Amino acid sequence: MQDTISSFLTQDHRSCDEAFAVMEQSVAKEDWQAANKTFNAFVDDLIHHFDMEEKIMFPVFEEKTGMHNTGPTAMMRMEHDQMRSVVSQMKEDLQTQNKNHFFGLSESLMMIMQQHNMKEEQMLYAMADAHIGPQASEVVSQMKALER
Repeated sequence: MQDTISSFLTQDHRSCDEAFAVMEQSVAKEDWQAANKTFNAFVDDLIHHFDMEEKIMFPVFEEKTGMHNTGPTAMMRMEHDQMRSVVSQMKEDLQTQNKNHFFGLSESLMMIMQQHNMKEEQMLYAMADAHIGPQASEVVSQMKALER
């Protein structure tokens, strides 16, 4: 069976969630060297996910639907920027080893990610599969090939 946009990106959400959990465990142990390493791995996964959507899937979806600066992809881009901002603050907390503030931010990030992922998984990805249709496997291949 070929990958759908929905199955591929939903699985990538799960991979990001796993990297997030590993990062939080490192910070909880106050193993700051591991925390920085796992934080960087999580951020790499997260940004790569955003890039797959923003550079490959969103433009194809927008072309097919005519929804360029409105609609679901505009909202998803705004939420991606919001998450990038929180991640940048978390990085500062790692540098200063401020565990409590870090966990306040990570809790906020988790809530934003869960709501964001739900919208993508329950609406946007299904819409993308429907509108992109036969091109979906090509779009998934391009996303898989995107360099980190």
